[in-house]
Amino acid sequence: MKSDSVKKGMQQAPHRSLFNALGMTEEEMERPLIGIVSSYNEIVPGHMNLDKIVDAVKMGVSMAGGTPVMVPSIAVCDGIAMGHIGMKYSLVTRDLVADSTECLARAHAFDALVMVPNCDKNVPGLLMAAARINIPTVFVSGGPMLAGRVQGHKTSLSSMFEAVGAYTAGNMTEEDVREYEQKACPTCGSCSGMYTANSMNCLTEVLGMGLKGNGTIPAVYSERLKLAKHAGMAVMEMLKKNICPRDIMTEKAFRNALTMDMALGCSTNSMLHLPAIAHEAGVDLNLEIANEISAKTPNLCHLAPAGPTYMEDLNEAGGIYAVMNEVSKLGLLELDCMTVTGKTVGENIKNCVNNNPEVIRPVENPYSQTGGIAILKGNLAPDSAVVKRSAVAPEMLKHEGPARVFDCEEDAIAAIKGGKIVAGDVVVIRYEGPKGGPGMREMLNPTSAIAGMGLGSTVALITDGRFSGASRGASIGHACPEAAVGGPIALVEEGDIISIDIDNHRLDVKVSDEEMTRRKTDWRPRKPQVTTGYLARYAAMAAPASRGAILEI
Repeated sequence: MKSDSVKKGMQQAPHRSLFNALGMTEEEMERPLIGIVSSYNEIVPGHMNLDKIVDAVKMGVSMAGGTPVMVPSIAVCDGIAMGHIGMKYSLVTRDLVADSTECLARAHAFDALVMVPNCDKNVPGLLMAAARINIPTVFVSGGPMLAGRVQGHKTSLSSMFEAVGAYTAGNMTEEDVREYEQKACPTCGSCSGMYTANSMNCLTEVLGMGLKGNGTIPAVYSERLKLAKHAGMAVMEMLKKNICPRDIMTEKAFRNALTMDMALGCSTNSMLHLPAIAHEAGVDLNLEIANEISAKTPNLCHLAPAGPTYMEDLNEAGGIYAVMNEVSKLGLLELDCMTVTGKTVGENIKNCVNNNPEVIRPVENPYSQTGGIAILKGNLAPDSAVVKRSAVAPEMLKHEGPARVFDCEEDAIAAIKGGKIVAGDVVVIRYEGPKGGPGMREMLNPTSAIAGMGLGSTVALITDGRFSGASRGASIGHACPEAAVGGPIALVEEGDIISIDIDNHRLDVKVSDEEMTRRKTDWRPRKPQVTTGYLARYAAMAAPASRGAILEI
């Protein structure tokens, strides 16, 4: 066992004295040492229940003959961080999570790990850490929030942000907004739609790193505590069989994840996180294959914000395994991939029934024949841009309009709420990329303002930043190269005509090559917005969004 290096032999007597200081018995020191990496805190609603999950995991580990030890991880609530400088600190925590977990696991010679995350960046951050450390590891998240209920309708955080836009447009009273405020987020858990946190927890199941139900069992269900106990038991079985993350997160597993991403209609943030996780696993996940996979993968789910169903509905319908079983009917999944159950994907999903064809469409009756996410290219984004196609109104799949150009999110929001954006416009928000932001902020406030003001089916938004999974509409993000390095988005001028053709994967500005070359010659780098602290270090090291915004060593 790896932990023998801190527990066995005369040279380790000082180490054992410190275990004694922890109150650890000789019997406990004889057992495998299992690190339980907990993102529990009292500021993120998705994490306020993780202490209970950790207790259940520890019980499962103990029952299976291990010695569990909890160690911490950090997490940021994207909702609370949204719309101010706090959002610059969201994506960048993914690498802090991975790095600090690596440090804790290596320094203390854990034999195996159980990761207990829940929200947007600490799920991929811990997946990155798992691939990097490569000792037996199981994931069990805190689970999704139940949907809110306002005036007899289910609702969620995205409705809350859009309510603010509706109020600004005069379509809601202050009392209406207050009702949403009190009822939109009724329980602990990750926000109740197919936003980034739930997307990544669901894809953790698909990758084979989480047990059945990890992505969908609601946070407040006792079934989640049972799942946590089974996760503790499962990691002990993995330890016995020496099944490690890189045995599970293979190239085939990542192809499965991209396929299911398309079927589920996940957050566009998955197009940042999957390449970053793959990089740590030694897999080159080129997003060029995303459109190829999308072309043959039907979109089967329209969870909020794309539709009226929520994570609790997906759970009742059979969960991720039921969706995978539907997709497998088309021969689109690699069924021989190993998982944390010790069984293959095919063995896991066999006989998993779709209980509700309105929530999980059968492959014979999909929402669309192609997947929920599209990668766009063109002279405005020569490397790539990303859009959640399943959340775009049909009439906006192809659109041309004048550019309304802003060099930061705040200026765009002021223009939208000031009534300066009209039907047909294409809002361009730049200098919000990994380097330019720095930190690649999510643009949920402007997209929600556009939707709330009734412009969601007539106005597009393009950015080198990114979007919350709660965003909907023609919201095109991750434009690469970003403005901060002189990408074409930096050269767009007010009134330029922008052409969007999502079905044909095109994103262009109708300006001649000669004129773009002239503008590039005249362009000067923008003064860095942050020059000290972690954000400055991140900006100096961040790779393009097309490569997952990983940190380059």
